[in-house]
Amino acid sequence: MLNRKLSLVLPAHNEAENIEAVVRRALEVLPQVVSDFEIIVVDDGSRDETAEIVDRLATEEPRVRAVHHEVNRGYGAALTSGFTAATGDAVMFMDSDRQFDIADIRALLPYVPHYNVVAGYRIKRRDPLYRIIFAKIFGLSVWVLFGFRMRDIDCAFKVFHAEFLKGIELTTPGALINTELLIRMRQRGATIAQVGVQHYPRPAGESSGGSPKVVFRAMGETVRLWLRLRREPRDAAAEQPDAASPTRSFGVLAVMFVAVIALLAFRRHRRG
Repeated sequence: MLNRKLSLVLPAHNEAENIEAVVRRALEVLPQVVSDFEIIVVDDGSRDETAEIVDRLATEEPRVRAVHHEVNRGYGAALTSGFTAATGDAVMFMDSDRQFDIADIRALLPYVPHYNVVAGYRIKRRDPLYRIIFAKIFGLSVWVLFGFRMRDIDCAFKVFHAEFLKGIELTTPGALINTELLIRMRQRGATIAQVGVQHYPRPAGESSGGSPKVVFRAMGETVRLWLRLRREPRDAAAEQPDAASPTRSFGVLAVMFVAVIALLAFRRHRRG
């Protein structure tokens, strides 16, 4: 049992087929593992019934809170809104598509008192092959560009100490939020543990994570974050990742761009 208040942040965009099951599962599991908790569902401009479902759940259960974006602002913006609303001593986020089971928090909680960040990694990722390849390309680019490497940097199953999280200004609105968040926490001296968790096939709804629009937006965010971090003054007391030289970095970006274009073309050809 974790004797801290936990804020569980659930970003949701068009998850009407999944969100109620995810929230009810959290309401079942969390009382068994934490002394106090709240569930913050961030409806990121959904066009289906997600907002109505979340509002109903918040009315029925006082430990559920709803945050709404009038328009879709992106995954990173949804997480940032949830972090801002959180009041717990520990903050966790998890996707709302039922590809994770909140019960796996039991694997992370023993590490929470000893590490500032406890990051899950998917033991076996249950996604289409093209998304797994995207993830490998992205992980390699993050390692080269930012000097930062993790087993599964984008795994949406992480717990943070709130005092570390609250002092960080996040600028990434989209899928790169995990990278920016972890890099900035590491710069502040955060300790990070990595723990394996299960990953499940999406049972309903459609993922937008592998769409060309999301992929190209993530590539643009990668370039902008790299430029921002290079311009920011470095704190000598903080741990700084060893990023690649500008020439090598642009070479990596070019290779990444060509690889993604080729993969998107292959995916389109297979579907056609």
